Amino acid sequence: MSPAFDRRGLLAGLTLAGAAAAVPALAARGTPLLRRIGKPLGVQLYALGDAPRTDLPGTLRRLAGMGYRDFELPGFYGRPAKDLRADADAAGVRFGSIHLALPARTPPGSPSLMSSPQELADTLGALGVTQAVLPMPLLPDRLSFAPGGDPRAAFVAAVEAGGLDMWKRLAALLNERAAALKPFGIGLGYHNHNMEFRPQGGTTGWDVLLGELDPRLVFIELDLGWAAAGGRDVVAELRRLKGRVRMVHVKDIKASTPTNYALQQDPAEVGLGRLNWRAILPACVAAGVEHYYVEQEPPFTRDRFASMQLSADFLTRFVG
Repeated sequence: MSPAFDRRGLLAGLTLAGAAAAVPALAARGTPLLRRIGKPLGVQLYALGDAPRTDLPGTLRRLAGMGYRDFELPGFYGRPAKDLRADADAAGVRFGSIHLALPARTPPGSPSLMSSPQELADTLGALGVTQAVLPMPLLPDRLSFAPGGDPRAAFVAAVEAGGLDMWKRLAALLNERAAALKPFGIGLGYHNHNMEFRPQGGTTGWDVLLGELDPRLVFIELDLGWAAAGGRDVVAELRRLKGRVRMVHVKDIKASTPTNYALQQDPAEVGLGRLNWRAILPACVAAGVEHYYVEQEPPFTRDRFASMQLSADFLTRFVG
């Protein structure tokens, strides 16, 4: 063989090898993202309104038929944990997380974030859940609601009245509760709205909270829609919080949503709003997100189950 032939043979061999190596990569790129990373499609049951309260077994079955497998509870619906677990098992799905409120926001008889660690361990163990999330900041036990007014205004006013000190006290509470729950195998997180992002004193409540939280104890459940409504670059936020964001609420908003800090947004099904999912979902993967919970705020322009179907269709087909 001549040296020229050897070089041509070598180049041809390298080309074939490169093509062979590219086949799995191309196949992987053609696989929907959630399947590729081995994460189930999730949903926060709050998005279904009263349906889970009136018919949880039927709600779980309908959502499972859309491809949802990982469910986050907004509370206990006034039912024993073992009964909720039985409904999930019958539908072939699991509960991956639950929102736990503070006592003043918890229905009588339901566990709260301030319940004893042993009680929470027993209750969440019956659910099969090892992760809980506080969904709201510290608020006064008693809030004044204007007759016929929007209750969101009272929440926003209370948060603003608390100032930056409230966010420091919230961080201290979360750190303390997370440290108490950790020996029982329960992780604790915090879920944002857009009130956190209001500028005050040269900073924001969000940045104060993040600076005070112990990242070894408290994880973040980042609500992507609320963060966007609060004026944050969602991709930049995910990059900044790499390793701290364990869960996301996959939520879209319309372009008509103004930047605000008052619990206002114009909701949309995932993929039908203005969020750039082609950038956001890979950023979630890079940040280490483990749970992807679809959520949508009211008002709905169609049946809630139809909205969940549209979001599921988008996410189960999304390649990235």
